[in-house]
Amino acid sequence: MAFKMWRKQRPLGGAAITILSGLMISWVPLNLYLSTFLPGSIAIIGLLFGGVITLLGIVALFFPNASKILGIFTIFLSILSVIGALGGFLFGTLFGIIGGALLMAWRLAPVQVKAAPPNRVDETVHTV
Repeated sequence: MAFKMWRKQRPLGGAAITILSGLMISWVPLNLYLSTFLPGSIAIIGLLFGGVITLLGIVALFFPNASKILGIFTIFLSILSVIGALGGFLFGTLFGIIGGALLMAWRLAPVQVKAAPPNRVDETVHTV
């Protein structure tokens, strides 16, 4: 029950897809960097984009009020990741755009509080 309440107060779906996107984007340059250790290669930029996108997804879980700006940054970096990481074979870019859109669209649902019954005042009149 506690997880259900925690989940409703956070953009869990968008953050999870954003984290997955960052890991997919990081996977391509990580494999390139390990096989072709070239200083000054563009693989470092891909690792940076993937790491930042993963971090944005994690931050969205802990700071749900900032999900709109985090979603904008996620979409922006996902599109830019095509340059440095081939966008995780474009699947990372697509997941990043979807995750960023879900982060931007998320909003906290209003809490429904049950109304307390009205206080009954003793209707008897006291005369002195």
